[in-house]
Amino acid sequence: MSAAQLRETMTDCLSEALSGSHEARQKALQMLDSITKVSPQNRSLLAQIDDAIPALLNLSKSSSAMIETLSLSILFNLSLNPDLKRSLADTKTIFLLNSMILLPSSPESSRLAASLVCSLAMLDKNKAKFGVAGTIQSLVKAVSWHRGPAAHHLLSSLAELVQFHGNCTVAVRSGAVPVLIQIVENNDGEDLAGTSLAVLGLLGRFDEGLNALRKTEDIVSLMINVLKRRCMLSKEGAAEILLRLFDESEDIIRDASRAPDSLTALADLSVRGSAKAREKATLLMKKMIEANVDSDVDGESMFNFQWQ
Repeated sequence: MSAAQLRETMTDCLSEALSGSHEARQKALQMLDSITKVSPQNRSLLAQIDDAIPALLNLSKSSSAMIETLSLSILFNLSLNPDLKRSLADTKTIFLLNSMILLPSSPESSRLAASLVCSLAMLDKNKAKFGVAGTIQSLVKAVSWHRGPAAHHLLSSLAELVQFHGNCTVAVRSGAVPVLIQIVENNDGEDLAGTSLAVLGLLGRFDEGLNALRKTEDIVSLMINVLKRRCMLSKEGAAEILLRLFDESEDIIRDASRAPDSLTALADLSVRGSAKAREKATLLMKKMIEANVDSDVDGESMFNFQWQ
């Protein structure tokens, strides 16, 4: 099919999606969804059609769950083109996505809205737009009560947005740290816990996030316990957080040294973990041993070994 023919087909599909019967609208949107999944050129061609994007945004507000999800799916497809990310992330679109995240009509609409936020936020210039438009607060609220299929996508969107310093501040002030800690503690799923720990690690790069982590009750023992879990993403995240906490205070290193099996867990990770986990575990053990040597000089060891 030539570009001219494809453009004509897309134009006809848009017209049908806006004015046809429910069945015709659904078929038209399914066609557009399939076409825009195929190639970046097809996405650019659809975006160039007059009022195509506003039309899809209006359709995403449909009371029909199928029409809504198909429209969101097409918008997500368009967002995969780097040159379309900036124009798609206008204020009206962001507010619409915020409302879908907070009050989704279905699990699929929540998943697609979060995925669209994540895709658009991959353009660094868009990160601040979402930060000032309330998306961080919406994601934190949704994550606090959402444990369904969309939870991972919500967390991934949050992880993408908090790579921008200003958004980290907003996330911490919105209560992200205790919400994410609760997910880790509940251990509802290693995938969710691992992504939550990755977000906490990103928040811990800056003073606001690190201070919130330090104030969390039993944070050290929780991270040590995570090191004993099966999920490597969780272990990497816990090790990253412990490294940042260790750099802050020798008291924290002392607390870690007193935790049951802390060295055993780190030693195991340094041998059987991923390359990233092995590196972090080695650094953590080095810091603990160095701190122990300093304590020995003062006449008190931090390690309480029990000989049998």
